Amino acid sequence: MDNKYILPKHVGIIMDGNGRWAKKRGLKRSFGHKAGADNLEKLLKHIFNMGIKYVSVYAFSTENFKRSEEEVNYLMDLFVKYFTKKKKIFVKEELKVIFSGSKANLRQDVINGINEIEAATKNLTRGTFNICLNYGGRLEIVDAIKKINKDINDNKISIDEINEELVSHYMYQDLPDLDFVIRTSGEQRISNFMLWQASYAEYYFPSVLFPDFDEKEFDKALEEFTKRNRRFGGV
Repeated sequence: MDNKYILPKHVGIIMDGNGRWAKKRGLKRSFGHKAGADNLEKLLKHIFNMGIKYVSVYAFSTENFKRSEEEVNYLMDLFVKYFTKKKKIFVKEELKVIFSGSKANLRQDVINGINEIEAATKNLTRGTFNICLNYGGRLEIVDAIKKINKDINDNKISIDEINEELVSHYMYQDLPDLDFVIRTSGEQRISNFMLWQASYAEYYFPSVLFPDFDEKEFDKALEEFTKRNRRFGGV
């Protein structure tokens, strides 16, 4: 661990700019998505080696299904290949892989890949990699409300037990709140990413496109995070 930085416990990354990265090079958008996936592998190794325990990435939003059929199918194929090829690496690195999102509209081979990598890594404890796939922050909160309502109706909990801590347990994954959210490509919006968990997160918006957001760029982000004075509503 590099102790010159204050390390966030949970980092979120909105991996933006893959398509623009490819367009700048006269390539199809699919080449940008492949470059982004390759970069993610190197970046994750660096992040977890530093001692950060939780990483959540925005891989595919519920709104991304509005993209062209060709691009959506390419991304689904990419997810299946990624889960299959990287499963052994995650096991070797002792990283638990989990998913946040809805399985509605996902192809069966994608769902199978999700189930297999989760099962293979479920007992690993060095770090946790949360992949937000077919994900929307508002939908997650709606789904949590539905699950809470069902448990109230089934007499598993009472309405008086509902507080922020309990609601957090009903999110897609029971994770610590986000400390630091990075969105690459210079866009300065959160795009429905982990709205509940990011209530007190610090945000960082580098202009670099995600395939070029390498280890050095991540270290720059940590330098910025280290300078922040996190007051959590205080003065």
